[in-house]
Amino acid sequence: MAQPALIPADLDSLSEDRQRRAELVTGLTAPAASISPKYFYDALGSKLFEAICALPEYYPTRTEAAIFAEHRDEIAAAVGQDACLIDLGAGNCAKAASLFAALRPRQYVPVDISAQFLQQSVAGLQRRFPDIPMLPLGMDFSSTLVLPAQVQRERRLFFYPGSSLGNFDRDEALAFLRRLRAALPDAAGGVLLGLDLVKPSAVLEAAYDDALGVTAAFNLNALNHINGLLGADFNARDWRHLAFYDEAQQRVEMHLEARRDLIVRWPGGRRTFRQGERIHTENSHKFRADEIADLLAQAGFGDCQMWCDPQRWFAVCHARPR
Repeated sequence: MAQPALIPADLDSLSEDRQRRAELVTGLTAPAASISPKYFYDALGSKLFEAICALPEYYPTRTEAAIFAEHRDEIAAAVGQDACLIDLGAGNCAKAASLFAALRPRQYVPVDISAQFLQQSVAGLQRRFPDIPMLPLGMDFSSTLVLPAQVQRERRLFFYPGSSLGNFDRDEALAFLRRLRAALPDAAGGVLLGLDLVKPSAVLEAAYDDALGVTAAFNLNALNHINGLLGADFNARDWRHLAFYDEAQQRVEMHLEARRDLIVRWPGGRRTFRQGERIHTENSHKFRADEIADLLAQAGFGDCQMWCDPQRWFAVCHARPR
């Protein structure tokens, strides 16, 4: 079978580049500098995240996989077969592929901001599953979700594993779920989410600051990605990785902290950073079970079913549109 052609979400690449540059400049020049975690994911960042998922400290991937393995039949019964499986933040597509035998999707639509990495992943996957039509989409779905006409409308199942929903704050998460609800034309569709649950801070902080420093490299690589996108002159050696759990906010925060006073320049702009000043790169919110059901209900979903590991560290949830 021919390699699936990747479809860009926005054909006006110049407009997309301008929007990206404007977003980056706004974040970098704010009083408290920040960048979106979506900028972790260039080709190298995607590979580094694969490595993070294999680390002993990083429990989410293996815990979520164990839930899918233990409850695969129940999840398949809840979801049903013959769906259009829309895999948001698909990465290497491995999580969705592990469910193909149980869910037997009619169409697989992996979506990822790292278009080059996605295309490579889907090329290999299509060879393994030649009977499943695949439509990879290069898309930043964090603020808008416009699916092309080739995506099956009936029985859409949005798959968003890995607790990626936790990268949004609560209002953003609600808005995101409402966008998914609006993209479900029939009651047979739904969402299948992986969500990280509240747990001791020592466990959480180790997961985001591993002993080998892979997460640090992942965080620092965002600066290299920004250099390419913005024409900036960040030097990763001038920064250090910082991660901690904020119990009041129920979230792990990741930052990059300046090791010395420095100036970062890009075409048309610059920013002075003092030693110890930070760039906020990610929030990873953790959830309680009752919060998940309430959030889904506010977004227009019902019939929520939830499966957890024995320690109740992680949850997989399925819900249908109301």
